[in-house]
Amino acid sequence: MQRVVKQFLILFLVTLAAFLVVACNRTGAGGQGDAGNTAVAATVNGKNIMLSEVDKLINDQAQGKQSLMSPLELAQARLQVLGQLVQKEVLFQRAEKDKQLLPSEEDITQFINNMKQQAGMTDDQFQKRLKEQNQTMESLREEARKTLAIQKLQDQTYGKITISDKEVEDYYNNNRQVFVNARGVELADIVVDPVDNGAQDDAKGDVEAKQKIDLIYQQLKSGADFADVARARSEDPSNVRGGDVGFATEEDLKQNGFPQELVSQLFGSEMQAGSFTAPIRFGSGKWYIFKLKRKQLQTENLTLESPGVREQITNALLNQRKQILNAALLEVAMNDARIINNLANNMLNSPSNLSGPRPAGSTPPAANSNTAPAASVTPTAATSPAATPTAAASNANTLSRAPTPKASPKASPKP
Repeated sequence: MQRVVKQFLILFLVTLAAFLVVACNRTGAGGQGDAGNTAVAATVNGKNIMLSEVDKLINDQAQGKQSLMSPLELAQARLQVLGQLVQKEVLFQRAEKDKQLLPSEEDITQFINNMKQQAGMTDDQFQKRLKEQNQTMESLREEARKTLAIQKLQDQTYGKITISDKEVEDYYNNNRQVFVNARGVELADIVVDPVDNGAQDDAKGDVEAKQKIDLIYQQLKSGADFADVARARSEDPSNVRGGDVGFATEEDLKQNGFPQELVSQLFGSEMQAGSFTAPIRFGSGKWYIFKLKRKQLQTENLTLESPGVREQITNALLNQRKQILNAALLEVAMNDARIINNLANNMLNSPSNLSGPRPAGSTPPAANSNTAPAASVTPTAATSPAATPTAAASNANTLSRAPTPKASPKASPKP
């Protein structure tokens, strides 16, 4: 197994997506009305969670295709999403009891500014995204407040964790086979997609895409910094990392659709660290320019004293404990809270109508229609360590494998 290189986390994909999807104004106490937008799905210590909030989250996660869900799929999705909203509210209320855990207005502003910066968005682009999601800055700030408070609560819980040298050494001795620096290459890319995808500096159509990738290639040949150009012009999520896509073996590249001539070029003598390829078009229609950041031609075994090994093991052990403690924290908080799940109670009382009222403007599909399973619209739980910025790597590392996740190029390029 190859040595894994560290990668930057795309916090924007975790935080902004969660905020823009979940952020809702919870105003007033709604009754158990007949329409979905007035029904109280659950209460947490008297705090209402409206069914409209649940449906909005499902609809956004389903990319507007909630109306295609069957009644049973809608019922399942509602239960799953409501459970996550309840857990988030329970943890926030627990954090709220300790005023020191509540973020300041400056903390919230800085958090949102970091989101914009990591996403490479201007203020205007950020406001446009909010508007597209039918959200306001006020609702976003409220969700940021909750997320930061829960994060502080979790950090307070994690504060007593210690990892001994013996634990690190034992783990290494029991898993020597995974500490191997494999033959492979570390890459960065710049991507131009002819599809109108709303990305920055978006090329629309094959002609514009070819023109854009050729201009980018000329920029690079003229001495422009690859990472700067990737951040400014690449139409791929890797742009926030300056194009970094990680380390991969020859087999990784082949499995991800890299043509053999490109693989041979990357591993051959004509390309050295720091050089980049000419534009190459994959079967998907996208254009790529790859930069070779590092080349490892020989496989070597790593020792406990090899750079980064102790740190990787320590982080893996730490993240495992965080996950367990987070589960324990949630269990205790849920037991201490007074939760009334009206949605679940209504399902038990009316098993012939599990989904209840459908969202406004939604009609059930035909009985034989093909719809995605409800699990496909289930969002990332806001109460897991991975859903908060400081712990976004928690669920990437488990002790059943190497201490850090395998980094390989994205599977999107296909020849």
